[in-house]
Amino acid sequence: MREYIQRNKWTILANLLIAAVTLLPMLAGVILWDRLPEQVATHWGADGEPNGWSSRSFAVFGMPLFLLALHFVCVAVSERGGTVVGNNPKLMRIVHGLCPAISLIAGYAIYSHALGASFDMNTPALLLLGALFMVVGNYLPKCTRNRYLGIKLPWTLADDDNWRATHRLGGRVWMAAGFILLLCALLPAQAGVYAGLIVLLLAVLIPTVYSYHYHKTHSR
Repeated sequence: MREYIQRNKWTILANLLIAAVTLLPMLAGVILWDRLPEQVATHWGADGEPNGWSSRSFAVFGMPLFLLALHFVCVAVSERGGTVVGNNPKLMRIVHGLCPAISLIAGYAIYSHALGASFDMNTPALLLLGALFMVVGNYLPKCTRNRYLGIKLPWTLADDDNWRATHRLGGRVWMAAGFILLLCALLPAQAGVYAGLIVLLLAVLIPTVYSYHYHKTHSR
């Protein structure tokens, strides 16, 4: 046990830091407990208005704990991926940073709305998605073939050339999609959401169609 801790001390410290950040909204919720109503908004529709409500206890404790559990699932998958993680450490850092970022943004949105602040929830969501797509798009071309990270299609997983070509194109498409998503955050609530959904659909379809076409034209 001691040898394992010594060998993985930086990984353990990083995960402890990520856990602390993920649970920060819980601490804020405890401090604000008496000011929060019994029912708080936890889901917003395309028009930017809340359409889902949860108990104060779930909002304060349940959501951060769920996101922390999801983070450790990601850690477990990365550990299982062994060599994959070693070959794609930057992408794994992005994956590991998702849950803390979502926890902070969700906590801010939930508590701000519960305390009477007026804002459009779609704006931070689109900004987060846009930043994520741009960062991931930058690293996609550097991702080696694996079954854990990347554009995992039957044709990319079966052929290194297809994988590289698809991820080169996918990287450019995702970076462009991320930039457009950032612009969508400037649009009115519903328009921004619908435009963002179209961008997300194209970001998935374009690399998929290209990969399939590459498979058909280059397969023996």
